[in-house]
Amino acid sequence: MTAPEPQEPGATAATDTQPTSVPGGRRTGPWRRPGPQQVPPPGAKGVWRAEGDGFGSVKTLPSRMSVRLRLTLLYGLLFFMAGALLLFVVSILVANILGNVQVIGLGISQEEAAALQRQFVEQTMQQLVGRSLVALAGVGIITLVLGWFVADRALSPLQRVTATARRLSAGTLHERIALEGPEDEIKELADTFDAMLERLGEAFDSQRRFVANASHELRTPLAINRTLLEVALGDPQVSDDLRTVGRTLLATNARHERLIEGLLLLARSERELTTRSPVDLADVASTVLEHSGRREHDNDVVVHPELTSGTAFGDPVLLEHLVSNLVENAIKHNADGGELWIRTGLLDGYATVQVENTGPVVPAYEVERLFEPFRRLNADRVESSKGAGLGLSIVRSVVLAHRGAVYAAPRPGGGLIVTVRLPPG
Repeated sequence: MTAPEPQEPGATAATDTQPTSVPGGRRTGPWRRPGPQQVPPPGAKGVWRAEGDGFGSVKTLPSRMSVRLRLTLLYGLLFFMAGALLLFVVSILVANILGNVQVIGLGISQEEAAALQRQFVEQTMQQLVGRSLVALAGVGIITLVLGWFVADRALSPLQRVTATARRLSAGTLHERIALEGPEDEIKELADTFDAMLERLGEAFDSQRRFVANASHELRTPLAINRTLLEVALGDPQVSDDLRTVGRTLLATNARHERLIEGLLLLARSERELTTRSPVDLADVASTVLEHSGRREHDNDVVVHPELTSGTAFGDPVLLEHLVSNLVENAIKHNADGGELWIRTGLLDGYATVQVENTGPVVPAYEVERLFEPFRRLNADRVESSKGAGLGLSIVRSVVLAHRGAVYAAPRPGGGLIVTVRLPPG
């Protein structure tokens, strides 16, 4: 197994064929480099560059300065202005004091005494101003350094708010900043942010409960309909026309049951994980492939497993659904006689599972939309016989619940490459 460096978002997928040793001494086939990420890793920062001529870049320069740098420059500017004003006042006062000094000497005329006085004042003021400017510059540099640390100290509560906001997702809205300190503007901002998180958490919980309750309520009538249809079709006296209608209704009912099961799983995967344990993705993939091989599929697909141990820390049931959805999606949206590659292992320190399949060409601009609920390639609600359109949505929700990242990229020649990276166990 190779461990390629992750590409920047938006890069195309490429094949890395250099084999690399993995724990246990085993080697595997090539990994596909991750493509555009659908779930950004925590703490990811984007870099925006101004387009156009050089003047456009100069105009955007101030907006790139951090608040810490601005405060530091402001502290330094205020100090230099105050120091320059103080130096000016001191120079005037010292000049007035020296102007009252009289030169007394034997045999010196008043004109010579006045000239010596002017010379003494000028030399003294030159030395005073010169040394004062050097001292002002030295203390100013020290002020800038101290201002940098003071600004960092003042902005540390805001950095805590920012770090919490970056960490949050739909499954971690229970976290709070809980900033302690005086009742100032920063604490008011943190408390307002906590109140907003409380409202968002309640809204998400209400939505999940509604989906779960509605799905549970719908499962019972669908199960009754399926039982009645199976009993009716089991009657040997049923006419051929009625049998055809019954089979059609049974297939429709089965599709609705899959939709309800998908909604239940989607609602569950968006909650905070309550069960966490070490899970070997190679064992999960082997189990999924074994179960998938027992089921009948519309497409005859050749599977190429490249499984190496890679342990993640999470919910075993959800991780099995994650891999199962990736495999089922790769089989359904494949060509008859197509191929499917599934790889597991450790990639850059993360437990990784990658599913690659042949099939129709997927435009790059369609990849992001495939992770939305009820979205399918080139259509929103058509070709429903291939599924409910929740497979990749469930994958993304499970990845978010485990605080991982999922990448997807079109496969050269047709098909899709999906890579899931999870924190190691």
